[in-house]
Amino acid sequence: MKVKTAEFVISNTEVSKCPTDGLLEYAFIGRSNVGKSSLINMLVGNKKLAKTSGRPGKTQLINHFIINNDWYLVDLPGYGYAKTSKTNRIKWEKFIAEYLTTRKTLINIFVLLDSRLEPQKIDLEFMNWCGEKGLPFSMVFTKIDKLSSTALQKNLALYKKEMLKYWEELPPVFTTSSVSSFGQERILNYIDQINASFK
Repeated sequence: MKVKTAEFVISNTEVSKCPTDGLLEYAFIGRSNVGKSSLINMLVGNKKLAKTSGRPGKTQLINHFIINNDWYLVDLPGYGYAKTSKTNRIKWEKFIAEYLTTRKTLINIFVLLDSRLEPQKIDLEFMNWCGEKGLPFSMVFTKIDKLSSTALQKNLALYKKEMLKYWEELPPVFTTSSVSSFGQERILNYIDQINASFK
């Protein structure tokens, strides 16, 4: 799939205000500071689409972007570390959970994981929660340019081992680098295949 157009549509905290045109949606979520905005910008080939910042926890809304006038890329607030009040965090968690569990057009959740780190409890908990709710998701490892191939394979193996404690098989796994655009084609083709199966 080639991304020809990527446009911002709406930001909000209320699921009822999300687009109602029935187009398929793919959500991107991860721990704060996982490189989500950079990954989204790399996927669509537009460095300014999602706001990147040195300060984790910048995304605080459900952000809809329409891609090729055909499907939505949805940028969700990060979970975990974000310098905000506990009240705010609870509020986000509530609307994120509501969006993920009630949105009929949501087809897949791309869960972003920092490839430099060993399995993080909060990531494993989030993926298990998705499993309990019957939500389809993929694992997307970010920042693979920041570590050696050996270190990457070691961390991927650790994730596999942890996941297989709870799962019979792993969901789709992608490795990415926002710097080199590695993984861009595979993720876009994966979305393309799913979209085609609905047509």
